[in-house]
Amino acid sequence: QVQLVESGGGLVQPGGSLRLSCAASGSIFSTYVMGWYRQAPGKQRILVASITTDGTTTYVDSVKGRFTISRDNAKNTVYLQMNSLKPEDTAVYYCNADGGVRGGYKYDYWGQGTQVTVSS
Repeated sequence: QVQLVESGGGLVQPGGSLRLSCAASGSIFSTYVMGWYRQAPGKQRILVASITTDGTTTYVDSVKGRFTISRDNAKNTVYLQMNSLKPEDTAVYYCNADGGVRGGYKYDYWGQGTQVTVSS
């Protein structure tokens, strides 16, 4: 079982920075692909960034060069460093842990979400 707790959201002005953290519990954390999703009001939830167990990262085009996802398996934590924030980054950000399908069960966990608001 994996429990995810997010923190670090808040209100920031355009051009500012925030770092989101997702603390995970569970003995198999290091085997999960971790991701950050976001969902704005009236919009679909999209994958913003992901990081595999070996550190390979992916990003949605709109955040490339501005956001950085990282993980610290020793601390069971995944981070999303967000720089040069824009109003269109405003959304609820969710941490996700994807352990794949094992034994006929899908191991897929979500955090509670943390609000990021970019506004002047």
